[in-house]
Amino acid sequence: MKPTLVTGATGFVGWHVARKLMERGHRVRALVRASSRLRELEAEAVTGDLRDPESLKRAVEGCGLVFHVAADYRLWVRDKREMYRSNVEGTRNLLEAARVAGVERVVYTSTVGCIGIPKGGEGNELTPVGLADMKGAYKRSKYLAEEAARQFASEGFPVVIVNPTAPVGDHDVKPTPTGKIIVDYVKGDMPAYIDTGLNLVDVRDVAEGHLLAAERGRPGERYILGCQNLTLQEILERLAQICGRKAPSWRIPYGVAYAAGALSTGWAWFTGRPPRAPLDAVRMAKKRMFASHAKATLELGYSPGPVEEALARAVGWFCSNGYVTQ
Repeated sequence: MKPTLVTGATGFVGWHVARKLMERGHRVRALVRASSRLRELEAEAVTGDLRDPESLKRAVEGCGLVFHVAADYRLWVRDKREMYRSNVEGTRNLLEAARVAGVERVVYTSTVGCIGIPKGGEGNELTPVGLADMKGAYKRSKYLAEEAARQFASEGFPVVIVNPTAPVGDHDVKPTPTGKIIVDYVKGDMPAYIDTGLNLVDVRDVAEGHLLAAERGRPGERYILGCQNLTLQEILERLAQICGRKAPSWRIPYGVAYAAGALSTGWAWFTGRPPRAPLDAVRMAKKRMFASHAKATLELGYSPGPVEEALARAVGWFCSNGYVTQ
């Protein structure tokens, strides 16, 4: 069997994709930066960087499948050019290396942030959206990277796009912004909430969706990998049940949250330290990111389960790995 390359296996979704592949008998090769390391995965590690085309040629050599999960996922960065180099140019570099190497199929991990969300409704893969709708460097860079993936597909290279919503579960090492909500709540650092909403999904279901996309997805198509549309208040109420404590009852007006985000981000530019409340995150929160995974269910056979178990698993993992001091 040819090896399967996974980028981002040192991160959250990528770790679960690699783990799922190994459970299915794949020989997994993981692209790992010199400054990173694999955790709890007995995969072949290949040192490289998305910004280094020569290292990508070595990484894809002999591979049959590539799962490009890695991304620079930050809602504040001092030098935005670095994000574009990793997310946009890095994606082009990897896809070109894979095409030259004769890789049979690539699954590219985008984000629900690139999906159009109608006011008061839920988005799907066909909801109109453009670059002007993307708030912040992260969303803009991922949108442009997705455009690059579609361009390769239009030229005959089999690239399938998946758009995870907000995954939750174990091994959220960074953690992601959604994972940070869980950590902050468990630590008692969330006395209030804002009126927003997310589509939560078990990260293990997202990993399964990646494998289904590799097996059944149509090149050039995008597939939302999500599960439950929940307001932030509803998410906190579920965490309250898991943790046995009250959910916050005070809702912060958007204007207050925006002002706090502006001050926090301004201070970050002065200190060089990431803001506690990035302004881009506040801007994103103005819209409820509700979405439908009906297309993935219809075409891929994707069938996610309820998110309560994943939330409980996330709480347990954060507590047992030092993110929360009991």
